[in-house]
Amino acid sequence: MLHGLLRAEGRVVNRKRTYHLYTELEMQVRTKRRKKLVRLRMPMTVPTRPNERWSLDFVHDQLADGRRIRILNIMDDYSWVCVRQLMDLTISGARIARYLEQLKGTRGLPRTLVLDNGPEMTS
Repeated sequence: MLHGLLRAEGRVVNRKRTYHLYTELEMQVRTKRRKKLVRLRMPMTVPTRPNERWSLDFVHDQLADGRRIRILNIMDDYSWVCVRQLMDLTISGARIARYLEQLKGTRGLPRTLVLDNGPEMTS
């Protein structure tokens, strides 16, 4: 971006010269673009009955005393019913697994679970 501005003013013609000026002035500049993480996308099928596909997503809020609260929403994608909610200050992956095991006994588990690309479920 800066190289384009300098080039428009007629000050610099070569990108290497711009980089050389940056290193001389001990400035930090990203010369290469970040590589995007490439993930294969699976086609999303439309559920035809209840308990076929659930969506899991986190909602965050802050209490009056400053502590952050997390709520895990589990939604049935066919009927748009909130199956359950799990609320706590911290929710670990092991706790989510235990919670799903409890749901297995009372309601049964779906064929598929859908998660967003948020940082909560990356582990």
